[in-house]
Amino acid sequence: MTTATGRADDLTGLMQPRPLTIAHILERAERLFAHKQVTTAGAERLTYADVAEHARRLATVLDSLDVPVGARVATFASNNRRHLEIYLAVPATKRVLHTINIRLSSDHLAYIMDHAEDDVVFVDRGLLPRIWPSVDRLPRVRHWVVLPDGSDAAIPVDPRVVDYDELISGAAPFTGSFEDTFTLADENLASGLCYTSGTTGPPKGVLYSHRSTVLHCLGTLAAGLIGLSESDIVMPIVPFFHANAWGLPYGALMAGASLVLPGPSAEPEHLLRLMDAERVTVAGAVPTVWTSLVPELRSHDLSSVRFLLGGGSAVSPALSENYRAALGVPITHSWGMTEVSPVGVIGGTRTQHRSATAKEQVAVRAAQGQPLPLVNVRIADVETGRELPRDGRAVGELQVAGPWVAGGYFRVDGGDSFTEDGWLRTGDLATIDTDGYLRLVDRMKDLIKSGGEWISSVELEAAIASHPDVVEVAVIARPDPRWAERPVAYVVLHDGSVTTAEELMRHITPMVAKWWVPDDVVFMTTLPRTGTGKLSKSALRDSVRTA
Repeated sequence: MTTATGRADDLTGLMQPRPLTIAHILERAERLFAHKQVTTAGAERLTYADVAEHARRLATVLDSLDVPVGARVATFASNNRRHLEIYLAVPATKRVLHTINIRLSSDHLAYIMDHAEDDVVFVDRGLLPRIWPSVDRLPRVRHWVVLPDGSDAAIPVDPRVVDYDELISGAAPFTGSFEDTFTLADENLASGLCYTSGTTGPPKGVLYSHRSTVLHCLGTLAAGLIGLSESDIVMPIVPFFHANAWGLPYGALMAGASLVLPGPSAEPEHLLRLMDAERVTVAGAVPTVWTSLVPELRSHDLSSVRFLLGGGSAVSPALSENYRAALGVPITHSWGMTEVSPVGVIGGTRTQHRSATAKEQVAVRAAQGQPLPLVNVRIADVETGRELPRDGRAVGELQVAGPWVAGGYFRVDGGDSFTEDGWLRTGDLATIDTDGYLRLVDRMKDLIKSGGEWISSVELEAAIASHPDVVEVAVIARPDPRWAERPVAYVVLHDGSVTTAEELMRHITPMVAKWWVPDDVVFMTTLPRTGTGKLSKSALRDSVRTA
């Protein structure tokens, strides 16, 4: 029997070679879910139809500004609907969306924007004073587009500075099909650019493609994992600049879920009020944000919530169980990296755990979880590179591969970041059990080697965090003349707590080996943060070195 090609031995599939592009996400939301809402800070409500029309107007604005195809278009903005419009219009017109961390130092800002060769910068008016002092170091930026955000920050008198709303209102919308502008090969075009934190060297650019972004988006829709659906109301608390906001904006648009965007404020009362008033069902944030909400959790009606996602750093079992006790919904662990778009693993219990004891289920929820479809993970011996067994006991470096995992870095050599067979080396130490559950042991750089034995800072932090008076904790190594390194715990207690270091030591003694117990506990009112809101252990280590 011959095929439609006329060759009996031709087994090439006969499906339409339509590219996977963000243009499809935009047009799907526009056609199927035009009535759904995008709310910013509880004060502004637009429909998906409104957002799509603005994105179409922005497409012609980019043409009028002579922004070339493939040019990097930077954003320096909070989670708001104008930022969402840029998320759509820039990649749909074959430009590259470069989201920039708004908390970067001026040196890192200048380095990243110069390295990316940004052509245009979209910036919230309230954030303009933070970035404008770097303007003379950024000669390649031809246009600065100011996004109104209710701020009255001064706008420089400069011909390069223009107002977003004025540009949009004066532009005719693009009336064609964004999807039809893409050809077969175009799904591999770059769609987004995000730089790593640069904690171990200069920040490195991760260049996403349309294909990788769409596949990652579909991963967020997978039932039994995040499972975004049309009935959801999604609130990305995680900043838009942080690795695609964990895929939540694109995922919500593809599913037809409404979006609630918090705007520039991350104050606990503001976030809780939004979740209550807008009947949010799904939200994602780093553990420090979830921790900040705990004192007022029970003062708001959060009965609509079905799924809370934690990532960026380990969610302590105590924090997750606090939410389960208050709302009936634990914080679900995830694992990912900028290089993984960023979600690679999602936690939670499965059907095999229904008969497990309560204590066993807590332990399952404390693991990072199972990989999303299409993502592969393995652990390897740090010294030999040999793959280790999935028995829940062997500890090795976590390596990951998949269609939304980086295979290199933008304009720099990946060095030893990748194995010979192309897997990404994450720098995390982990175990994988027979069910495929990943459990992080520590970052390789955060392990403490004391007297020739390893101490996991993550497990020690979880033990300390289980004390009811502890709000946050970070454990680092301090040089020791006898043991080489010894653990030191930096702890934030609830207001009014009189818990002592000795009490914390007694609390954790049954949970960890005797030689894991920290030599010192330092009480602090706050812990230092990275630009994405995670605890900054590097800042604590610097303070130890300079003490």
